Amino acid sequence: MTPRILVALIVVLGLTGCATRLNPFNWFGGDREERIAVEETAVAGDPDYRQLVTQVVSLNVDAMPGGAIVRAVGLPPRQGYWEADLVEVGRDNGELVFEFRVYQPMDPNTRPGTQQSREILAGTSLSRQDLSGIRSIVVIAAQNRRSVRRS
Repeated sequence: MTPRILVALIVVLGLTGCATRLNPFNWFGGDREERIAVEETAVAGDPDYRQLVTQVVSLNVDAMPGGAIVRAVGLPPRQGYWEADLVEVGRDNGELVFEFRVYQPMDPNTRPGTQQSREILAGTSLSRQDLSGIRSIVVIAAQNRRSVRRS
């Protein structure tokens, strides 16, 4: 009976380490929000007519074989926004920066709706080479930005 208890204790203690820095799947910690005001400017030669989403509600980076998946949830002002993407805009000093871009609804009279009905998801995958030297990932919206850092 004692060996079973000892094995169970080792398993339980080993699993508690999975939620800390010992877990290789926790590459990036929880996201942090910073309130900003972005003034959109047209970039010459840029055919992307999408605008920045109003807010980034959450940002997650999940490990996968060969890299990671970056997922962000955005909140536009009303329902009907579509074709959301995380567009890479910069890579400097160990920071990878994305803009959360969406198309406006065709009908200007769409309802505001609840926050849950307006939330829109965008994501991108990054290879190990893409993540080489990256210490933080930032996603920018019109009113805020969220970032995650490697632990």
